[in-house]
Amino acid sequence: MDTIFAMSSAQGKAGVAVIRVSGPQAHEACAALCEDVPPPRIAALRVLKDADGAPLDQALVLVFERGASFTGEESVEFQTHGSIAVVSAVLDRLAGLDGLRAAEPGEFTRRALDSGNLDVAQIEGLADLIDAETEAQRKQALRVLSGDLGQRAETWRRDLIRAAALIEATIDFADEEVPVDVSPEVGTLLDGVMDALGREIAGTYVTERIRSGFEVAIVGAPNVGKSTLLNSLAGREAAITSDIAGTTRDVIEVRMDLAGLPVTLLDTAGLRETEDRIEAMGVDLARKRARAADLRVFLLSPGEAEPDLAEEGDILLTAKGDEQRGLHPGISGKTGLGVDQLIERVTEALSARASSAGIATRARHRHAMERGAAALAQAKVHLEGGEEEADFAAEEIRTAVRALDSLIGRVDIESILDEIFASFCLGK
Repeated sequence: MDTIFAMSSAQGKAGVAVIRVSGPQAHEACAALCEDVPPPRIAALRVLKDADGAPLDQALVLVFERGASFTGEESVEFQTHGSIAVVSAVLDRLAGLDGLRAAEPGEFTRRALDSGNLDVAQIEGLADLIDAETEAQRKQALRVLSGDLGQRAETWRRDLIRAAALIEATIDFADEEVPVDVSPEVGTLLDGVMDALGREIAGTYVTERIRSGFEVAIVGAPNVGKSTLLNSLAGREAAITSDIAGTTRDVIEVRMDLAGLPVTLLDTAGLRETEDRIEAMGVDLARKRARAADLRVFLLSPGEAEPDLAEEGDILLTAKGDEQRGLHPGISGKTGLGVDQLIERVTEALSARASSAGIATRARHRHAMERGAAALAQAKVHLEGGEEEADFAAEEIRTAVRALDSLIGRVDIESILDEIFASFCLGK
């Protein structure tokens, strides 16, 4: 396998830059630049030199043995000064060594997968951790990166392999001393996995929102102060405000961090009947985005009926609360009246939803678990059909195992045979 190198820290000028080398010639590359190879996993200060022996930079050098690095290969990390000139010089030096080449995007992580250091779900968690903007995103990404999803998938897999092994034993080894009726234990195992999958599937919708951000739509009639409120919440002039009704035609989005949760505020066009074709398009878009949002904040005038878009848990407020009073708490983006209380209510509502988040974070995870759950439901149907349908039940269980294996990028049906021989000592 080639030895690869790349800058692992962010591009551009910085105090420190990290350059990573991984592969069978990594230690040779270190010796070429440093004239020796420092002891593994002990930071050593070295002068990096070019091909003629002239100094390039003074750097901290970390050496990793095979099996002890991120990629699982022999690796070296050079922590150089972060100037563009220094980084360029070190990369050019590495490129000039025989057997080394620049890494392709994601290649270090791919090698970590190939070596078994990370599974597919952990790699997705690593990508999420790199992209994390809020505390909730960081915590969620760390849970996936730590292997929690893989551990749960392994538990489900073990139970399903046990269930399949019991059924296979009754089919293939009927003359041996095996349990006569395995359906009660098989049913219990399938029920346990199906219940766990159901909880995780339900939680994926929330975890996806934590990754991408919750949406909160500010909704109301024209000129009730929606844009002014958005600007107050954002702390800047994100939307144009005017006394002219219908100023907002498109949906304006502002990204915020509320108690560690990523939230996108939506300022929508005022809801009203209009003959202006462009404004009508904006109203239609506002309705669509409001319906799709996780939470809606309605700004209502005194006496205005509850809007048809309102759902349970939405927040209803009296618009321009500094000038008028209504049935609902007052809000005013102009004076700040009720703004802090609104932030508290939004944070409380979204935090309650975030508390139901599972570990699976992506649509891919949900689809894999849904396929597994559907296969197990069919397996239960066949299980009720008795011995005549036992082989169909076993096949559906194997289908579920393969679906769940896709969560972490592993497919291995040979474990079913291992379970049979280990558990029943059939000596076949």
